[in-house]
This record gives sequence, structure tokens and C-alpha cells, in this order.
Amino acid sequence: MFDIGFPELIVVSIVALLVIGPDKLPETLRTLFLWVGRLRSSLANIRTDIENEIGADDIRQQLHNESIMKGLEETRQQLQSVVNKTDKTLTEIKHASQTLNKTDPPSITEPTRDETKRPDTGG
Repeated sequence: MFDIGFPELIVVSIVALLVIGPDKLPETLRTLFLWVGRLRSSLANIRTDIENEIGADDIRQQLHNESIMKGLEETRQQLQSVVNKTDKTLTEIKHASQTLNKTDPPSITEPTRDETKRPDTGG
């Protein structure tokens, strides 16, 4: 919050000691810290009241739900894309299969003796 280093803190302490005096310094510091604590507590209560009034928790929950729904929608679109591609591929395979069934099947011939011979590997 404040950019106070150690040297500045020493200077402030010396000035406070000179102005207030060593006998009243502990009581003054105690009172000062008491007021700072009360101020912090009051600010925390005000913040809580404001958040309750505007429904900050509801807004946070709604934003969280919207982000989840956005992620789910993106996932749904990706899955739909995969399904469409798969459906297109299956349709192409079905069409190719029907085309092959319409044509005459190739005749299966027995390999001739020359085709079954393997070249000699020995020497």
C-alpha cells in the first residue's frame, strides 16, 4: 500500500518519539492501532453489505455457469463436427460399396507355376 522502507520507518519512529515523548508513546501507538483495527473492521462490514445488496455472489455464480456453458457449447460443436465428418465418410464408403457391387466381380485365377516359383537365393 505505502512504499515505506526501513530508513523511512526509523525516521518516523524518531520523530514520533521526540514529539510524543517516551512516556506516552506506547499508549499513543496502542490507541492508533485500535483505531486502525476498527477502521478495517468497518470497511470489511461495508464491503460485505455492498456485496450482499448487489448480489455479488449471484453474479459470480452466473458468470461461472456461463463460462461452463460456453465450454460445453464448444465441446458440442466439436463433437457435431466429428459426427458430420464420420457420417460423410460412412456415406462415401456405402456409395463405393454399392458401386463395387454393381460392377462384375473380378475373376479369381489360380497363379501359374511360374508365378509361384521363388528365385533361388542359394549359390
